Amino acid sequence: MKRFSALGVFLAVLLPVAAQTSDPEERIRIAHDLVGQGSAAIPRLQAMLTDLNTEVRVEAVKSIVEIGTQASLDPLIQATRDNDAEVLIRATDGLVNFYLPGYVRTGLTASVRRVGGAIKARFTDTNDVVIPRHLQARPEVVEALGKLARGGVSMDSRANAARAVGVLRGRAALPDLIEALHSKNDQVLYEGLIAIQKIRDPEAAPRIAFLLRDLDEKVQIAAIETTGLLANREALPQLRDVLTTTRKKNVRRAALTAIAMLPDPASRNLYTQYMSDKDDGLRAASAEGLARLKDRADLPAVEKAFAEEKKMAPRLADAFALVAFGRTEVSEFSPLQYLINSLNSSSWQGVGRAYLVELAREDAVRRAVEQAAPRGTRSEKVELAYVLSVSGDSKSVAVLDSLSRDGDSDAASAALTALKNLKVRLGS
Repeated sequence: MKRFSALGVFLAVLLPVAAQTSDPEERIRIAHDLVGQGSAAIPRLQAMLTDLNTEVRVEAVKSIVEIGTQASLDPLIQATRDNDAEVLIRATDGLVNFYLPGYVRTGLTASVRRVGGAIKARFTDTNDVVIPRHLQARPEVVEALGKLARGGVSMDSRANAARAVGVLRGRAALPDLIEALHSKNDQVLYEGLIAIQKIRDPEAAPRIAFLLRDLDEKVQIAAIETTGLLANREALPQLRDVLTTTRKKNVRRAALTAIAMLPDPASRNLYTQYMSDKDDGLRAASAEGLARLKDRADLPAVEKAFAEEKKMAPRLADAFALVAFGRTEVSEFSPLQYLINSLNSSSWQGVGRAYLVELAREDAVRRAVEQAAPRGTRSEKVELAYVLSVSGDSKSVAVLDSLSRDGDSDAASAALTALKNLKVRLGS
């Protein structure tokens, strides 16, 4: 009797759709209209994912994404095994959208369109989003996206899946990303490298060294940056060789910046050599290198550079170096205040935030940031809350808790998110 009841429910769900399967346009309309039923419509929409008509499957995925509940995840995972690029792209962005609401409006889905039988889509240059640290994607989601990055039916769908793995910090998919790096497609290579940057597993570093000489400049720079971020000291000889032999300005900047992330006394001559270079990017990288070496003999040169520098990038790097050397006071013209001031600039707040995250790993800087946060501007409160979420300690909890009740709603919201992330990181 129970078996009969289950069959009855199955038929009751599918027959209303099956009765109209002779007309693809009607099935597309049904898939579109089912959104209004919310999660209750998921079983019918999931059944449509096996429709022989591609446009029906696309519409079903669009509706499942729009419903966007926990019940949407399994059907979207199923859709990542489709043989149509648009279905794959929409399913991928839909999975990310569950953890990062609004992603479908900015991801590859936003530009996807059909031209004849082909799928056209345009990747945006901005690829810096990640889910909050207190969130964790389901293992099945990461697994599905990893498999798609490694072997989807189109290069765009593979590159998009690699990007999604990075947004979700899907560490379990690292082997898939490494495999994807052996693709001949530049977009897949680039997205795979950026995803590895976001996951930040140093064990992946040696597996990307072969791309340090890639012929595509964008891929080569991403590989160089990833090498520095993952602290692959074994790659220092290769990075120095790239620095001294390349004719490409941006590659040279990336190489010196990566070398600066791997402090080695043997690199000191390179830093001092480029401190007075005409290229402001190289001057900035040199200051970063001296900051991490912390050789007090270099302090006068850095102080002089900070006083005389006119360009923003190297002057921020000089300030970073001075704080690293121990200038941790927060006063009107201090280097630490200069870094904090940069958080008010949409153009430079990312740079200032990164420097402060690194500097705040030191207790003296962390305490100074905690004192500065409550009296800062809205932007400073938001960004300093993030800094404390990444580099704070148990004493930072009280600061963020207080800031979460700030009169400015944006600051309060940022502090609350930062507090959640910090507690997860501290294991409390």
